[in-house]
Amino acid sequence: MEIVIIVIAGIIAAVAGYFAGKKLSAIAAKELVSKAEEEARQIHARTEHEAEEQKKALLYKAKEKVQALRTESDKHLAANRKKVEELETKIKQKENALRQRIEQLKISEDELKKKADEVKQSADEIQKNKDNLTKQLETVNSKKQELERESQTIQKQIAEIAEQKIKHETDFTRRLETLAGLSAEEAKQQLVNSLIEKAETEAMAYIKDIVEEAKLKANKEAKKIIIQTIQRTAAEHTIENTVSVFNLESDDVKGQIIGREGRNIRALEAATGVEIIVDDTPEAIVISGYDPVRREVARLSLQRLVADGRIHPARIEEVVAKTRKQLEQQIIEIGERTVIDLNIHGLHPELIKAVGRMRYRSSYGQNLLQHSIETAKLCSIMAAELGLGANNIKLAKRAGLLHDIGKVPEEETELSHALLGMKLAEKHKEHPAIVNAIGAHHDEIEMTYLISPIIQACDAISGARPGARREILETYLKRINELEQLAMSYEGVDKAYAIQAGRELRVIVESEKVADERAEELSFIISQKIQTEMQYPGQIKVTVIREKRAISYAR
Repeated sequence: MEIVIIVIAGIIAAVAGYFAGKKLSAIAAKELVSKAEEEARQIHARTEHEAEEQKKALLYKAKEKVQALRTESDKHLAANRKKVEELETKIKQKENALRQRIEQLKISEDELKKKADEVKQSADEIQKNKDNLTKQLETVNSKKQELERESQTIQKQIAEIAEQKIKHETDFTRRLETLAGLSAEEAKQQLVNSLIEKAETEAMAYIKDIVEEAKLKANKEAKKIIIQTIQRTAAEHTIENTVSVFNLESDDVKGQIIGREGRNIRALEAATGVEIIVDDTPEAIVISGYDPVRREVARLSLQRLVADGRIHPARIEEVVAKTRKQLEQQIIEIGERTVIDLNIHGLHPELIKAVGRMRYRSSYGQNLLQHSIETAKLCSIMAAELGLGANNIKLAKRAGLLHDIGKVPEEETELSHALLGMKLAEKHKEHPAIVNAIGAHHDEIEMTYLISPIIQACDAISGARPGARREILETYLKRINELEQLAMSYEGVDKAYAIQAGRELRVIVESEKVADERAEELSFIISQKIQTEMQYPGQIKVTVIREKRAISYAR
């Protein structure tokens, strides 16, 4: 019984202990949960604080970037505004230039219409010449076809004759075989070959006669084209002098121009670079100088000083400076007017200025601008007559105008005017054909384009015709004859020709008497003798030609 009671008491104690332990565990768990919640609240608070700090930092950085972007955009806007203003200014300038250009074009519209009529007339003439050339070519072709037909007929006849001879002379053939050791076929073939060769020789002679006749007609046609070109562009020629005469209303003005102890005239000569000659010539003063631009500046300055009445050194320098500036502007206007009259477009401003300067330059007394304009017209017409195409016609006219721009350099140079002009054209990006034509028009470089010989020929036509330059016909012919006679005086010289208006002497020597080394020596000797014994303008090129020709005739 006691044992039962003890067991029951133990069970009760165990149950009580279990419940007591469970209660204690629940209390401990509550405390742990409370601590965890507290730590979680603290962590959440710290996290929110840190997030707020990061947010503030990011907002600050974003504001700085926005401010930097605003500053940069303001700079770009200011630069763009400046560019827009500059563009507006340029556009206004171009509009003004275009207005001036339109006014100039309106002024030259009537002239262009007249030139269009002339071009139509020239086109009709060109078409007629083309038709004539076409007919001549058709005639030559028909003659060639007839020749071919005759050649075929001859060959057939030769073959028939050969066959007949073989048939009728069988015995003779056998004997020939025995004597010559040839078969009948071999002998026949030799006979046919000899007859064919004879027929071919006769045919070649006939063809040569036809070719010579065609060449003769072509030469006549070329001369006709050149004569027509010259007749259509025949122009007046005036002789340029090295002095200008300034007319006065009264001789009393001469004293003012001379000034006290000659100070005014000395100041005028120093400012203009010319010589002022005040002599006994009534109511006239002579302005002497080799530079026409300086003479023109002096003449215009004197005109203004005399009209104003105030003549003293300071006033002279002021008037000369203004006159020189206005003359430079006038030179540009002359160049622009010239290219408009010739219908030449896209010329560089520096080349236009060079064209204007030609107005105040002369070549052996011939006005350089008039010579260049005439050469341009001759080149254009000749290229059209030869049927070279619209592009080559334009290039020929442009090259004709620019071929002597090397004669008006603003700086001194050792190059010849042809090579200097070529470099100027190349510098300002002219067409290679124009560059070559300018450089080759005195044979200083090789001609590589079709228009180059046209420019050379037209330059010679404009400059070499009697009366164009300061040299009378008798003197010119005498100088040409002396050149040829001088060359003919040397041993071994067969022929001598003065060409290019006396600028070149071509000497043809006999190859049996003169060796190659002697030809070079002879060229130098003749050039030195011309230099020491003759008077001539510019320079003369001496070319000695030695060649060996082997000629034989087949009849």
